[in-house]
Amino acid sequence: MTSPAWDPQQYNRFERQRDRAAIDLLSQLPDDLDPHEIWDIGCGTGQHAALLKRRWPDARVHGLDSSAAMLEQARGLPDDVDWVQGDLEAWKPAAPVDLILANASLQWAPDHAELFRRLTEALAPDGVLAVQMPMAWETRHHTLMRQTAADGPWSARLKGVDTIQPLLAAEAYYDAVADLCEEVDVWSTTYLHVLDGENAVLEWMKGTALRPYLTALCEDPANRDAFLACLAQVLGEAFPRRPEGRTLLPFPRLFLLARRSGDGDAGSRPIR
Repeated sequence: MTSPAWDPQQYNRFERQRDRAAIDLLSQLPDDLDPHEIWDIGCGTGQHAALLKRRWPDARVHGLDSSAAMLEQARGLPDDVDWVQGDLEAWKPAAPVDLILANASLQWAPDHAELFRRLTEALAPDGVLAVQMPMAWETRHHTLMRQTAADGPWSARLKGVDTIQPLLAAEAYYDAVADLCEEVDVWSTTYLHVLDGENAVLEWMKGTALRPYLTALCEDPANRDAFLACLAQVLGEAFPRRPEGRTLLPFPRLFLLARRSGDGDAGSRPIR
């Protein structure tokens, strides 16, 4: 099956709301962090990699993404960032990394216990792993998406299509990195996104969660349109527009900030 395509314009339609969690994560980076090697894993259109380059102009900053369309837009930024097209599964940095940022990207990857271990092992001493992932599987809009996909003339084409999977328990992420790290902070936040426009929740999902389904239906436009119309109705009933015309979407996210132990450093150093 064709890999689900990213649409930068659709994804960035709600850029301000999507960016909130990334900014909250970046604000928690250690004050004494002085990175020389930085990787933004799943960098998308590159705004956060560029932000990191502006914050640490002497650092080597790399942005990794599997989408050529996303990286094409990233390369239009003026910042001196090394943009790399590649798959996280095959990623292996040439040198130990002082900061790995993974904002809303790792939820697409399998085997999180092994993945988080591997990312932590890629850190230099005192290096930081900063992760934010949507806790989307259990949300109402994702549940309705899966139910709608399984019930209709489009269901045969959508059966077995991989979507975002449930995250591990917060404790499991702690356990995956704790023995290599002197400090680990794991927390969650639920944002109440205020969305503008018609079918706002559907349009939000078109930028991320619906991509695998829309890819599977790309050669069946009649069923694709029927599926989207049915899902729009279901989501509209579950998330009605308010009297002033906006739609509220509760969205929980999980954060992890971990600092690898320094060589010979006997003390524990605070993350913040």
